[in-house]
Amino acid sequence: MTPLSPHRLNLGFGLGLRPDHYEAILSQNPDVDWFEILTENYLVPGGKPLHYLEKIREYYPLVMHGVSLSIGSCDPLDWDYLKEVKQLAEHIQPKWISDHLCWTGFDHKNMHDLLPLPYTEEAIQHLVGRIRQVQDFLGQRLLIENVSSYLTYSHSVLTEWDFLREICEQADCLILLDVNNVYVSSINHEFNPLTYINAIPRERVYQIHLAGHSNMGSYIIDSHDDDIVDPVWDLYEATLNIIGSVSTMIERDDNIPDLSSLLAELDYARKISQKVFGKERRYAELI
Repeated sequence: MTPLSPHRLNLGFGLGLRPDHYEAILSQNPDVDWFEILTENYLVPGGKPLHYLEKIREYYPLVMHGVSLSIGSCDPLDWDYLKEVKQLAEHIQPKWISDHLCWTGFDHKNMHDLLPLPYTEEAIQHLVGRIRQVQDFLGQRLLIENVSSYLTYSHSVLTEWDFLREICEQADCLILLDVNNVYVSSINHEFNPLTYINAIPRERVYQIHLAGHSNMGSYIIDSHDDDIVDPVWDLYEATLNIIGSVSTMIERDDNIPDLSSLLAELDYARKISQKVFGKERRYAELI
């Protein structure tokens, strides 16, 4: 990897690209700075999804976001999958590639869930080696996303934020900071979310996720099926004050509304950024 730049590319304000909105995007040319694609939806050559993606990429920058890397698994890395990821990246030229700090199965069986890891030194060394292998293969730094969690391991010896920091610094990777996931986990595990935000290396945060969740009373589920709530907006504002201007996007994976509803939420994110920085910043090299 090349030395970490003292500046990061700020793409502005984006949305997760969903099939429900393909036609509206192409016909309306909405005020979106960039789109994040779910990598696995576009790995099959040809077909309708890739057809739309090729049209949309003519007008908007893209980033790739995967859910199947299973970087924390004890299974060998899936090189066939990684070859497909690399081929897609070479084809669409994303600004970056991301996946999750988790494991998704074992013995080559995908459980289709983002499962948390034990926060131990042994796990750090396991993850660092695997991330470095993936980065060497892809030829670029990987953005690693913090996941929400609903349980802890009794043998964890580190906090989640210390665990994330050590992995990113030792593997020389970047961070996709999911602000909603920090909030969800802070409620489920009773910690101060600002302690988390303050502890991670701000220069490695290249992207922010915002999303809605389901409040079950005594715990919260990261469901991505509702509007973003006020406490998450407040945490986003505090995050910008701590970390600086960062590419921000909104995820919606279920109960997907009309594009106009998501554009209204995206505009609210812009207003928060303007409040923090005094003016809107797009495509700026900033920390």
